[in-house]
Amino acid sequence: MERGLKDYALLMLKGVGMGAADVVPGVSGGTIAFIVGIYDELIDSIKSINGNSLKLFFTGKWVAFWKAINGNFLISLLLGIGISVFSLAKVITWLLTDHPVMVWAFFFGLVLASTWFVGKDIKEWNKKTIPAFIIGVAVAYYITVATPAETPSNLFFIFLCGAIAICAMILPGISGSFILVLLGKYFFIMEAVKTLNITVLLVFFVGAFIGITSFSRILSYALKNFRNITLAVLTGFMLGSLNKVWPWKETIETFTDSHGVVKPLVEANILPNQHIIEAVVLMIVGFFLVYFLEKLSTRSAK
Repeated sequence: MERGLKDYALLMLKGVGMGAADVVPGVSGGTIAFIVGIYDELIDSIKSINGNSLKLFFTGKWVAFWKAINGNFLISLLLGIGISVFSLAKVITWLLTDHPVMVWAFFFGLVLASTWFVGKDIKEWNKKTIPAFIIGVAVAYYITVATPAETPSNLFFIFLCGAIAICAMILPGISGSFILVLLGKYFFIMEAVKTLNITVLLVFFVGAFIGITSFSRILSYALKNFRNITLAVLTGFMLGSLNKVWPWKETIETFTDSHGVVKPLVEANILPNQHIIEAVVLMIVGFFLVYFLEKLSTRSAK
């Protein structure tokens, strides 16, 4: 696909959106990729980083390697994601601590709209897609109610966290950040980002690289050969994940971070009890932002 400078700038902005979503436990960067119409290209581009393309790289055929992996596309997205993660990590964690209802309300509207728009791409609801959808809902819901584990902080486990979380990050509806919460390493990794702990970040990113290049092949195959069933599962993931992004919560269990700050560890959903009008407005804003992005992507595709 031929792209100009303006197209790559837009791709970088889409990467910023993906990065912002990935920072929030409960929202997936894969959801944003789906909304803005780059999901299939993203999966295929990641999948192209394989033995054949790496052989081009190590034999000095760098231009051919770059074309083989759709390098301009990937680097534009990665730049946007990187800018977003490193600039928004502090802001997002502060907002989640000080204004949680507002943050969750906005993302609730965003995920709800995403569920609708991804579901629209399913060409036929039948005896295969309906069970797939139900399974997706059940798996995502179970993940959202699972209790975070107490886990080690050694580098091998950080490597595994990167490999597992990145797979969730490219699945719409399954949040890589929330997987890190369940693995007991969300705030640990966020702290590493904020303090630029190079050792932890490098090990995490190596795990993420290996995880995403392996998993993308499975996902690409599923989308090409079982598209309706795969989309049904992904739509179910998004619907089931709404349990996590419900704005009104009650803290059941807390933990104290390395700076002595008490933060929620286990939460339960409750009926709306504060900031109701503001939250509803932000839900609507989130919903129509997805609507706008989806229409913009459809127009760009034409």
